[in-house]
Amino acid sequence: MSDEIPYHRIAAQFYNRPLCLAPQAAETISAFLLSRIGAGPRSAAMNDDAGSTTELFRATQTDAGAEAHRPRASRFYGQTPLDETGRPMPFRRTQDGVGIITTVGEFVNRGAWVGASSGLISYEGFKVQVAAAARDPNTKAILLDIESPGGEAVGAFEAAAAVREAAKSKTVVAVANGVAASAAYAIASGASRIVVPPTGMAGSIGVVMMHLDFSQYLATEGVKPTLIFAGQHKVDGNPYEPLPDSVRAEWQQEVDSFYQQFVSTVAAGRKGLSEAGIRATEARMFKGDAAVAAGLADSVGTFEEVLAELARGNSGRSPSTAIRGKTMDSNPSVSAAVLADNSTVTTKADLAAAFPALAAELRADGATAERERLAGIDKISAGADKELVAKMKADPSVTPEKAAFAILEATQSKRQNALSSIQSVEDVTGKLQAAPTPAGADAQDNKPSAHELAVKARAYQNEQAKLGNRISTAQAVAHVERNG
Repeated sequence: MSDEIPYHRIAAQFYNRPLCLAPQAAETISAFLLSRIGAGPRSAAMNDDAGSTTELFRATQTDAGAEAHRPRASRFYGQTPLDETGRPMPFRRTQDGVGIITTVGEFVNRGAWVGASSGLISYEGFKVQVAAAARDPNTKAILLDIESPGGEAVGAFEAAAAVREAAKSKTVVAVANGVAASAAYAIASGASRIVVPPTGMAGSIGVVMMHLDFSQYLATEGVKPTLIFAGQHKVDGNPYEPLPDSVRAEWQQEVDSFYQQFVSTVAAGRKGLSEAGIRATEARMFKGDAAVAAGLADSVGTFEEVLAELARGNSGRSPSTAIRGKTMDSNPSVSAAVLADNSTVTTKADLAAAFPALAAELRADGATAERERLAGIDKISAGADKELVAKMKADPSVTPEKAAFAILEATQSKRQNALSSIQSVEDVTGKLQAAPTPAGADAQDNKPSAHELAVKARAYQNEQAKLGNRISTAQAVAHVERNG
């Protein structure tokens, strides 16, 4: 086994590959890799490769189960449960049946060669955790404890699909316990609900790819690489020469394709967000309340508050209270008949009293939809009549599409009226110009055209209107004829 950390393998996962990673994290990783490529030997205990694994965090057996010591994962809540064969399961679980899956670090697609000390998480390992928690009959709900700036684009959307699949059978709540950015947010979007702490961050819905050009550096060092290859595109994007425009264009198409997958993935999980609304975030990050206002989260709360809520909501819960993967809190003050016979839930007040959690989610969904409607109208109403825009925004039935048609019709009508007014002025001025010159008056060799006179007359008429004076078209024309 080599004594060097395989930074070249980490770099191969980072450069020239589409990444769903927050910009600050990408810059930090790049700077670190550039400083470490070709670094000196490290201890064998910090190394890991595809052929062997060093177990740095050995599990310990207790009377209550097993303690699996994963790096930087929370060990303050729950224990690692055992399956029917006595083997530790790949997540933690509280006594109330809440499964906790903690993800801390950057995501990569495959994790067989990733050492425990690397701070990386693999999508394949995460999917195994989610599937195991979803299958476990003693796990009533799943809490995703996320602290990640994102990671590799390949595998991210399949991991998000695994979360959506788990949410079909159990309540899954994702907590941006610090940050859930880019690929990590894609994963969170598949949950039944997303919660952001007051200082937590969520978003960065975008894709980035980085290429390094060492050609000038090598030339300065007196090194001239020679690439011998077969196949026209075999060495596309190599770091020894500038990136050709044709390769850049192909890579941009690849990034755009991943971006579309990203947007579609978030839209599939966040029913209150349209693809247009997701793209409108422009890969920005949102903190706390701002994430809720943007529709990227459902509420503001802490990890401990969500854990307590799930523990209360799942203690002794019957399957009848779970609808479409969302768990609703029963109110003991509501009569048993209302809860047992759905036909007696006849009003919105009854439903809200029986299922307050569901009512809160529906209100949040409605608020999100209304924010998107108003934002959509604002986006297409630049320069439109303010009174018309205000009227449309006050009417909940007016969608951005309907508003666009209304604004278009109003604009066309206004334009037609203006053309008609100018035509009427031109008609009058034409008649005045055609009239014979009064006796004794000198001929006007540079007499303005009918259209020029009409424009001047309209400008004078507008000035008088601002002053509160109403004058006829003929009066305006006569004024221009007299005063120029």
